[in-house]
Amino acid sequence: MIGGTVDPSAPLTRPRRLVGTFALLAAMVAAALLGPTVVAPTMTDSASAAVYNSCTMARCADARAAHSGWAAKGFPTSRGWYAWSGGLYNFAGGRFYNREGQLPANATYHEYDVYPRAYGASRDAYRIVVNKSTGKTWFSPDHYANFYLL
Repeated sequence: MIGGTVDPSAPLTRPRRLVGTFALLAAMVAAALLGPTVVAPTMTDSASAAVYNSCTMARCADARAAHSGWAAKGFPTSRGWYAWSGGLYNFAGGRFYNREGQLPANATYHEYDVYPRAYGASRDAYRIVVNKSTGKTWFSPDHYANFYLL
């Protein structure tokens, strides 16, 4: 702003909390468009992620393939880059602490990227989170805004 008016040359910015709100809204719209195949989410409070009992969206197949790839590597617990097929790498994020309590309590979780990329490249939002005790795995297509049981 300049003198109480909007500066037209200033870049447009969006507050970060709105970005998260739009991501959640987009996920909800996508879920509504999928129709009766979507299982209603379990919400612990309005600020928590939605946790679904199944995964039917197209990217769930990619998450299952990533699960198989990480399983072949023994689900490493150390954070870092791991060699993947095709000369690419994938990132294991280490322990997922479930601080917001979206997933079942009293479990040890580890997070893994779904899509491999060049070593050191920027990470995207797609993750799988694995319960090390039970092997249950959740897919989060939006960096922990929603979880889908694989």
